[in-house]
Formats: sequence, structure tokens, C-alpha cells
Amino acid sequence: MAGASGLGTGPGAAGGDGDDSLYPIAVLIDELRNEDVQPPLENLATVEETVVRDKAVESLRQISLEHTPVALEAYFVPLVKRLASGDWFTSRTSACGLLSVCYPRASNAVKAEIRRQFRSLCSDDTPMVRRAAASKLGEFAKVLELDSVKSEIVPLFTNLASDEQDSVRLLAVEACVSIAQLLPQDDLETLVMPTLRQAAEDKSWRVRYMVADKFSELQKAMGPKITLNDLIPAFQNLLKDCEAEVRAAAAHKVKELGENLSIEDRETIIMNQILPYIKELVSDTSQHVKSALASVIMGLSTILGKENTIEHLLPLFLAQLKDECPEVRLNIISNLDCVNEVIGIRQLSQSLLPAIVELAEDAKWRVRLAIIEYMPLLAGQLGVEFFDEKLNSLCMAWLVDHVYAIREAATNNLMKLVQKFGTEWAQNTIVPKVLVMANDPNYLHRMTTLFCINALSEACGQEITTKQMLPIVLKMAGDQVANVRFNVAKSLQKIGPILDTNALQGEVKPVLQKLGQDEDMDVKYFAQEAISVVAQRLRKLDFPVKDSREPSVPRADKNHFPRPRVPGEDTAKANMLFALRGPVYQLHGDSRDTLAQLEIAELVRFSQSTD
Repeated sequence: MAGASGLGTGPGAAGGDGDDSLYPIAVLIDELRNEDVQPPLENLATVEETVVRDKAVESLRQISLEHTPVALEAYFVPLVKRLASGDWFTSRTSACGLLSVCYPRASNAVKAEIRRQFRSLCSDDTPMVRRAAASKLGEFAKVLELDSVKSEIVPLFTNLASDEQDSVRLLAVEACVSIAQLLPQDDLETLVMPTLRQAAEDKSWRVRYMVADKFSELQKAMGPKITLNDLIPAFQNLLKDCEAEVRAAAAHKVKELGENLSIEDRETIIMNQILPYIKELVSDTSQHVKSALASVIMGLSTILGKENTIEHLLPLFLAQLKDECPEVRLNIISNLDCVNEVIGIRQLSQSLLPAIVELAEDAKWRVRLAIIEYMPLLAGQLGVEFFDEKLNSLCMAWLVDHVYAIREAATNNLMKLVQKFGTEWAQNTIVPKVLVMANDPNYLHRMTTLFCINALSEACGQEITTKQMLPIVLKMAGDQVANVRFNVAKSLQKIGPILDTNALQGEVKPVLQKLGQDEDMDVKYFAQEAISVVAQRLRKLDFPVKDSREPSVPRADKNHFPRPRVPGEDTAKANMLFALRGPVYQLHGDSRDTLAQLEIAELVRFSQSTD
């Protein structure tokens, strides 16, 4: 029998055919019609799916801000209490995230009840609830009065940090930062430090890892005195921990540790208490530890100064530049600017070059890609003479790499180098070598020439582009490979805005018109696009443009290419086959070739299946 809302009272009433699967949807729709949005959110805050629960809690937190204090106690606080006392752990975990938004505007009596609810959740029988409470402990502490933090939050923190589940204990470490920020400095040693010291020596590596990961925040919250007396010894133990993950996390915080120390103490503390452990980590058995250290160790040079860097850190840098792990060498090279500010990069140049060469020829293409991205930085620090003598050949070699991503990055690298060293250097050093590749037997390398011209033309300016680059592009319009010819059209479109009107009208336009008559449909399409752009450029320059009706492919979007019909051919089948080609031309280089092969195979299969 239907209820007041018009819905049936049982699953069978959800639909005329008695489909049980529609009943929950009908209930949800009925609840959403209600002016009070809290009941459906309350239900969603109890579901098993974590993502849904979290979103429901987030919405409830926002809704709570719209309540007046009276409405909050009348409607919202009872909702939170129902969740906190629910039978299923899912509702109790959601309650952990709602108590802190209720507390600030509640009356004293209700505040006491909220604190009691949170204490109950922190000692819940279910680990998932205790974990949720531990994750919200710091947030809850921030809205409490100082006396309540000392009398209630600190004991909860101590208990959670001693929980039998390490997943709870590690979250208590995170809460330690917030609690320490709230307490007076005099209370930290007695109320917080014993528990933190215990966490730093916890039997679970995950808890020790969390201490290492949060070490910078803990250092700031605990203050310089406790840092010197307690945290530095704890950090030393973390640097020599038996677990590589913990050592790596601690090594990653070495630079921040030094920066957070007082100016008058930092040099002494690092040199006497931290550096001996760093020297051990340079030759650690774990690549992750060495890589983490290499990403920050260069930053110590600005803290320790020139003399200490040369005497103590430089040997470590040189050792890491020779490390067998590519990531270690790469991390050192990527942070060279720190050392350059202190001692100059010349001190490293002799060891730097072999490391760069090895990375440039590494079997992993991602390693080669990373070193390319740092090449402009290295070039600026080493200077043009050193670069031309030692690194120029590497940059040119990358242009003919067998991986397209490397060739593309190498092209962008040349553009950045020209911006750094100037057009005269480009004209004498780079451009001639790039243009020679236009005669390479490999069509991919000839295409790279065009990509380089696209990138370099703007940086080099009109004169170099017109006199040196344009003739090569025009010559390549007669290339045997269609891929090269349609990239010629794209290049002419790209460099068109840089050229003067005489070059556009007298040299570029005739070549594009010829390409517009090409037997390959792709070449025709891109030639027609380029002709349109060049014509617009000439109109802007008020240059007379003939309204020549030269034959061309019809204008179409990039995903559709018209195709001439063959007499007697099935029009629908022909159009479908040709439509498959569109997406291929959005791609570049090797990817296009591969997809073209796949496309041909697909066309053959389609043709056979429809015959």
C-alpha cells in the first residue's frame, strides 16, 4: 500500500513489473525531493564505498557552516551523534570528520558531549574507526581550548601513538605536528616529546617513515632547543635506519633540516652531526636512497659556504656523478645551479662531462630525454666555448635518435640554445649542421630538418630564415616521400609570418600551388591550408593577391578528407573507408607511420568483410 510520499512500502512497489533494483533509486529520489538535504547525506555518509562517504562528509561540513548556532544544535549535532553511535563502522568513521565543525559554535554543555564522543571514537573497537579518529585528531585539537588540548587531546594522542595497529600509530605522528603547534614551548618536552621519541624508534618501519617524512614540520613545531637535544639524534638514527624506505625519506629532508636550523648553529650541526651520515649514504646499497640524497645534497653548498663545499661536499658530488645509477647522476646534474652560485661549475667540469655523455647515451630513452631538458641550463653555466667543444656534438646526435620523443626534445633544445647564445652563434654553428640533414637518406631525419627550421626560424629572425633556411625547405618540396612533402607545406605555413612579402609571393606561393596539385591527398590538404594562411598574410601587408581559382581540394575540417569516386564504386563503403583516415593526420613522426600501417590493415579487413 502506498505511503504518504506516493512510494510503495516494499521493493515490489518500485516499478510496475516489481523490479527490485529500482527500489533504492526510488527511495533516493523521494529523499532528494525533501527540502531537508541532510537525511540523504546522512545515509550516504554510512555507505561502504569510501569515495561516496568522503564526499558526503565534505558536503555536510559545508552545510554546517550555513546553520545558525541554534539550528546547529537542534539539527546538525543530533545527526553527528547518530553517526557516531551507529552500528556500522562506516557511520562512525564519517562522524570523525564532522565533530570539529560542530565544536566552535556549540554551547559548553554540547562541547563537553562532543569531546566525549570523540574520546569514544578514539578508543573504538574497530581499527578503521580509530584510524579515522587519528587522522582528524590534529584538526579537532585546533578548535579546542588549550586546557582541553592538554587534558584530553594529549592523552588521546599518547594512546593512539601506542595503538596495536601501525596504520593508527603513523597517523598519530601526523597529528603530532598540529598538537605541538598549539602547546607552549615549556610543555612540549613533557607532553609530546616522549611519544614522538617512541614513534621515531617504533618497531614498524611505516611509523618511522612517517616521522622522517614529517621531520621538517616537526622541527619547526618543536623549536630549536628540542631540535638540538632530541630531534637531531633521532634524525641520525633515521639516516642509518635498517629499512631503505626510511633512509630515503630522511635523506630527502637533509636540506630542509639545515635551512630550518638557526643561522649561528647550522654550519656546526651539519658538519659535525649530519655530514658523517651523509657520506655513508653516498655509497648506500639502495638506489632509492642515493637518488633521494642526490636530489637535495647540492643545496647544502649554499648553507655551508665555499670552503666547506670544496673540501667536504665536492668529493661527494664527484662520486655521485660516477654512480652506476642514472637517476643519481641525473639528480646531481639537475641541481648544478646550487653549486654554481657558490663555487662555480668549472670545479665540476672534468667529472661532469663523462657523466653527461653516459646519460646522453643511456639505453633508457626517458633518461636521455631528461638530460636534454637540462642542457640549456648546463650550457648557460658552462659557457659557449666549453659547450661547442664538448657538448655540441651530443645535441646534434639527439636529432637522429631512433625515438621520436628524443628528436622532438632535441629540436626544442636547439631553439633554447639559440635564445641563450644568440643568432650569430646559431648561424655559424647550428644552422649549417641542421641543413645538411636535408640530404639524409632516412626520411625521418629529413623531416627533423623541417621541425628544426620550424623551431629555429623565430629565434633566428627573418634574414637567416630567408637566406639559409627557406631555400632548403623549397628544395625539399620535391622529396619522394609524401610525409616530407606535406611537412614542407606545414613548415612554409609556420615560417610564413617571418618572411617578407617578396619571398612569400615569389617563392613560397608557387611551391605551395604546386603541392596543391600533388597526387597525395595529405599533401594537397596541408598545401591548401598553407596557401590560405599565406594569402591572409599578404592581405595584411596590403600586397596584391590574385584571386586565382587554382584547382584545390575542397575546404574541410582536419578530420575529413574528400576522396574522388571511382566509377561503379559503392559510395557509402568508399566514404566509410576514407573517413577512417582522418585521425591519422593529427599525429606526428613515427606514430603516424605506425597508425597508417594499422589503418591499411583495417581497410583491407573491412573491404574483405563487406565484399
